[in-house]
Amino acid sequence: MKGVDERDVQRWPATAWGPDPLAREEPLEIRVEERSVAVLMRTPGTDLDLVAGFLWTEGIVEDRDDLSALGHLPGDADGNTVLARLAAGVEGHLEALERATRTLYATSSCGLCGKASIDRILVAAPPTRPLGVADEVLCRLPDALRAHQGAFEQTGGLHAAALVTAEGRLTVVREDIGRHNAVDKVLGAALRADEVPLHDRLLLVSSRAGFEIVQKALVAGVGAVATVGAASTLAVDLAAEAGLPLVGFLRADRFTRYVAGPPAPG
Repeated sequence: MKGVDERDVQRWPATAWGPDPLAREEPLEIRVEERSVAVLMRTPGTDLDLVAGFLWTEGIVEDRDDLSALGHLPGDADGNTVLARLAAGVEGHLEALERATRTLYATSSCGLCGKASIDRILVAAPPTRPLGVADEVLCRLPDALRAHQGAFEQTGGLHAAALVTAEGRLTVVREDIGRHNAVDKVLGAALRADEVPLHDRLLLVSSRAGFEIVQKALVAGVGAVATVGAASTLAVDLAAEAGLPLVGFLRADRFTRYVAGPPAPG
């Protein structure tokens, strides 16, 4: 499996050393029109989905047509550099990366106040169309996601993200050592397949719901978000302002609802 490698380990209190599967982590350089715009630590595999999702959710491209070409850099034997070509007239979007990093797509380490961050996201994101998902469907999702986490089963070291219909069908699943990367991968896959915006999909993530996860969901037009971990205050505030249904601590028999959605379709 591409996302899995092995190292010799010792399982205490046993004394023998032996091979154990570990999640692979390697740097991926993203170049846009020969300009290096980011280096992400990621799990190799579905790199083009990751880059498409990253460029989309960071505001560098607005739709699939903004990307004229996307591929690994020719001659890069390691496969750790992806080159994106932009359609004519889109080059000015490169300025969005610096602006986004500085002010718009804030993370927990930035100095922006929560209200300023939320206001800027709401201006940039399309209007939310909240998706109704039945409670019993939500409770089935953790096991459904786990069934698709082959690399996690071997390593215990990968996050997963999925796009899910209101009926609970997982349409895209991606794994990565970074939860943001896993989200970018599923959103990028949808963008490359020309299936956006994602008003009729729930974003399911095997991590906590941080501000940046909700932000990416809003940019993609996702109809609801569910995570197996907790939500942060800023994530809940952003989801509430946007009217995006949000649940956390999702288990087979319980969950915490932070922002309510519409009734599930009958």
